[in-house]
Amino acid sequence: MSNVLTRLRLRRRGASVDATPAEAATTVVPRTRFGAWLGRPMTSFHLIIAVAALLTTLGLIMVLSASGVHSYDADGSPWVIFGKQLIWTLVGLFAFYGAMRMRVHTMRKLAFSGFAITIVLLVLVLIPGIGKEANGSRGWFVVGPLSMQPSELAKIAFAIWGAHLLAARRMERASLREMLIPLVPAAVVALGLIVAQPDLGQTVSLGIILLALLWYAGLPLRVFLSSLFAVMVSAAILAVSEGYRSDRVMSWLNPTADLQGSGYQAKQARYALANGGIFGDGLGQGTAKWNYLPNAHNDFIFAIIGEELGFIGAAGLLCLFGLFAYTGMRIARRSADPFLRLLTATATMWVLGQVFINVGYVIGLLPVTGLQLPLISAGGTSTATTLLIIGVIANAARHEPEAVAALRAGRDDRVNKLLRLPLPEPYVPTRTEAVRDRLRSRKDKPAAKAPRKPARDNRRKPHTADRPVRRSRHHGGDQRRGRRSAGQRHQGRRARTLEGQRHG
Repeated sequence: MSNVLTRLRLRRRGASVDATPAEAATTVVPRTRFGAWLGRPMTSFHLIIAVAALLTTLGLIMVLSASGVHSYDADGSPWVIFGKQLIWTLVGLFAFYGAMRMRVHTMRKLAFSGFAITIVLLVLVLIPGIGKEANGSRGWFVVGPLSMQPSELAKIAFAIWGAHLLAARRMERASLREMLIPLVPAAVVALGLIVAQPDLGQTVSLGIILLALLWYAGLPLRVFLSSLFAVMVSAAILAVSEGYRSDRVMSWLNPTADLQGSGYQAKQARYALANGGIFGDGLGQGTAKWNYLPNAHNDFIFAIIGEELGFIGAAGLLCLFGLFAYTGMRIARRSADPFLRLLTATATMWVLGQVFINVGYVIGLLPVTGLQLPLISAGGTSTATTLLIIGVIANAARHEPEAVAALRAGRDDRVNKLLRLPLPEPYVPTRTEAVRDRLRSRKDKPAAKAPRKPARDNRRKPHTADRPVRRSRHHGGDQRRGRRSAGQRHQGRRARTLEGQRHG
């Protein structure tokens, strides 16, 4: 029976039924073509490229569909908002390509400088005359027809610098205080400047990045919980500090209290989702964007997707983001570099957190915070920075150990060849890590010899009678040898006696 079960188990694993148990334990042959494709070295890279392309294309289509009416009313042309979004998407694609080509060492080297520059930009945007105020928040630089939000740049700069700092300190085995002192004060400064704008959505987004860094860096649970409590308290204070934000919270708690005031936007979003049904009214055929739903092309574009593409389209979009989550965590799990592992996991949680908050307040599960849907909503800086961070994730996918080995071995990859990307460099521990490994090996050598000493000392000491007695060398032999020969002679005589008795 056991042999039959073993053969069935080997057949399920794809191993040969004649394989040894050791070979069967290490042999995992995929049973399907999809499983074989998932096991290829460049699968993660291809997945993240495909997901980014699909989300970007769908975002441009939905921005064009949702913004035409508002753009025509404001500027006399239905193409103005879409044109700005297209320009920022092209900027994001250049940033995406540059992030894929950038060396990991260069990225880590420029991490602190980039974060310091974004802090300066956050200070400058608060100065009247330099920063522009819109929707009750002074958080934009306006240059001609384009506007830029420095808080979006601050988030990605903080994610890269935080991952670099925690990875380096973690490998150096720094104390908890040494890991938190540079990171948490810097996060407090950035959060304080964003709160001063004020911008609730960006505050929550930066808080998600901080929590993800602390969680995936493996810091103690009390540190994570205390940081989570601090972020929640800050968001709550910011939510009730202004009249329009507190009205949003009250309308979320009691949706029927002010349907024509603070609760109007959330009500119209739910109406649009209900009108879409299963299959939707058709692309471009929605009615909510005809000035019934404010910010239909921006914060509430998911409602337009549900109305025009129906439940099928909305569920398909969420599946795309689910595939993005799987790909990001797969890359983080397979990365050998601690910096890339931490940065990829943090960036994945950052994007997923924004998706959860945006979809949550559109369907009524969360209060309205004004956070955009990544790569889908109309927002130039948000789209460009999201493409930049996805480019970093794609760079991490190319630096997986199997991908590095395959590309350096000369295996032809069409996407890599089409984009003319340089060969990735294998992960090499830093000088500090090498010194630490040498010190650890030196410490481990005495520890390896230590167990042998007690074993040597615990051996039974020979009895005095067993000790050999030195005699003259020319005679040879010793007392033990003589005693053995006497014993052998005695056994021989006894054997002959028994033989004589047996044969009579």
